[in-house]
Amino acid sequence: MESISIDMLHFDVMDGIFVNNITYGIPILEQVRKCTDMVLDVHLMITDPSRYVKRFAEAGADIISFHIESEKDIKGTIDMIRSAGAKPAIAVKPLTPIETVYPYLEDVYMILVMTVEPGFGGQSFIPETMSKVEAVRRMISEKDLDIRVQVDGGINAETAKTAASAGADVLVSGSYLFKAESMEEAAGKLRKA
Repeated sequence: MESISIDMLHFDVMDGIFVNNITYGIPILEQVRKCTDMVLDVHLMITDPSRYVKRFAEAGADIISFHIESEKDIKGTIDMIRSAGAKPAIAVKPLTPIETVYPYLEDVYMILVMTVEPGFGGQSFIPETMSKVEAVRRMISEKDLDIRVQVDGGINAETAKTAASAGADVLVSGSYLFKAESMEEAAGKLRKA
């Protein structure tokens, strides 16, 4: 990924409770950090993110996203991420109203709009989520903030264009890149979007 200039590595962390799947955690992140200086974007799909924020930051996370649906003390978790030396981001599931993130826009580095239900790779892009991307991008512009809008789920060459047109500026792609005959060509198509 470094050799083809991928901008960052998105690292999905799932606990089997918040989402119905389990992935890797802190020990794997530590090993990945030893192998690369790439930006490590850690997406916590777990029930109690504040409990683990500091440990993920210490393991090498540059950006830590947590789901607004999983945390009661949103502002406290944002502050905790920043205090741990990482950039805070809030993730939103497809059915959660985007307005839930508006009170926190001035405090975060990025908003992650899930374009599939979180938990499993290879799902189909949900086009209806683009209204959320458009709405949050509009609110960010109105407030004149410097915040990235990330989309994650079903991103390929075609859906990347749709997401970018809606206002996304960070695209997370897994299956499309890793199943491509040439990851470099596939990544180039995403960049063109």
